[in-house]
Amino acid sequence: MTLDPDIQRQLAIDLFNLTWTYLDKPIRTIEENDAMLHAAHASRHHWAQVGKPVNLARGEWQISRVYAVLGRSEPALYHAQRCLVICQQHQIGDFDLAYAYEALARAHTITQKWREVRQYLDHATEAGKAIAEQEDKNWFDQDLSTIVIPEPGEG
Repeated sequence: MTLDPDIQRQLAIDLFNLTWTYLDKPIRTIEENDAMLHAAHASRHHWAQVGKPVNLARGEWQISRVYAVLGRSEPALYHAQRCLVICQQHQIGDFDLAYAYEALARAHTITQKWREVRQYLDHATEAGKAIAEQEDKNWFDQDLSTIVIPEPGEG
């Protein structure tokens, strides 16, 4: 069965936004965690049917963020890498590229591979300098500041 493209587009948007509703909650039940994860994957699925590469990159980024929030390193790394590859293949820059590096840094914090975290934070910081819109840059800088690296000797 093929869904109408307008319906799929709206589903992709609504599921993306629903995922953010869960991500913004300070405390979630296990059922809400499951719903958040499934909504992120479903949004990305619908974008694959009707979206552009930038939608795919953003979907991969969001899935990576969900897995990072859930403390699941392997899928967080996988989807962060997919986001970066899509950005590189389609010459997507600006905040999408910066956020691809942010996702890789964040995912590596779960594994406590601090050298990789620092490496991707450096890439993210550099890519962040190219963000055109000041509001986007402010959001990015705020998100990037939430990635904490322990001081030498702490981790």
